[in-house]
Amino acid sequence: MGEKEARLGKLLPNGRGVWVPLDHGASHYPLSGLEDMASLYRSLGEGNADAVIAQKGVVSHFSTLSGPPLVAHLSVSTIHGGERSDDKVVVGSVEEALSRGAIAVSVQVNVGSLHEAEMITRMGYVSEQCQRQGVPLLGMMYAKGANLQTEGDATNGVAHAVRLGWELGCDVVKTQWTGSMESFEIVTSGVPIPVLVAGGEKDDDILGLLKMVKQSILAGGAGVCMGRQVFSHHDPAAFANALHEVVQCGVGPREAAEKLR
Repeated sequence: MGEKEARLGKLLPNGRGVWVPLDHGASHYPLSGLEDMASLYRSLGEGNADAVIAQKGVVSHFSTLSGPPLVAHLSVSTIHGGERSDDKVVVGSVEEALSRGAIAVSVQVNVGSLHEAEMITRMGYVSEQCQRQGVPLLGMMYAKGANLQTEGDATNGVAHAVRLGWELGCDVVKTQWTGSMESFEIVTSGVPIPVLVAGGEKDDDILGLLKMVKQSILAGGAGVCMGRQVFSHHDPAAFANALHEVVQCGVGPREAAEKLR
C-alpha cells in the first residue's frame, strides 16, 4: 500500500467518511459555533468524526490536541471580496500542510464562476504536489456561478463539477446534493472516487437532513462533508455521531435523529 492510500484509509474507514469542515471562520466571522475551536475539535473526536478540515493556522493549533485526522484547506476567499468573493485563492502548499500536522489537503473550485479558469489552474498545481508527495486531495467541487450551463442536465452541473475534480487528480470530492437519488447516482457513477455530500445552509430539519444523507449513500455516495450543520448545533458531538451512525453503521435516519432530541 502506498503512502497516499494509507492516508486515505485513515480518513475513510471502510471507504466511507464523516468529514467536518471548520474553515468557515476564514470566510466569515463572527460565526456561531466557532468561538472555542479547541473544545469543538475535541468534541468531534468524541462524536466519531473521521476527519476535520481547517485552514493551515488552525491545523497547527489542532495538531497539538487529541482529535480526528486533519485535512488542510488551501483555498480561501472572504465575504468582503466583492465581485471576486467566490474566487478561491490558494494560500499554502502541500509540504507546508504536512509540516503543520495535516495528512491531506483540499482545494475548492466553483464551476461556472467568472474566475473558474484561475481556480482550475490552482487545483492543477496542488494536484501535482499531492501526487509527488503521496498526499490525498479533496476537491470541493461546486456547480455555481454566472456562467453555469445546465440545460438538459438533471444534476444542474454537479455531475460535471465532480467529473472535473476526478480528471484533475482529486482522490475524494465534496459536492452539493442534487435533490434526488436518481440525479445523484448520475454524479457518483461518473467517477471511481468517493463522493461526499455537503450539508449546505444551516437547516433545523435534522430528520430531513439525515434522510438526504441516507439517500446519498444508497445512490453511491461515500459519506458527508458537513460543517455548519454540525458546528452550529447545540451538541456538535451528538450531531457528528448521528451522521456516523447513518454513514458508517447503517442506522436509519429516524433512529439516529431520535437520539439528538
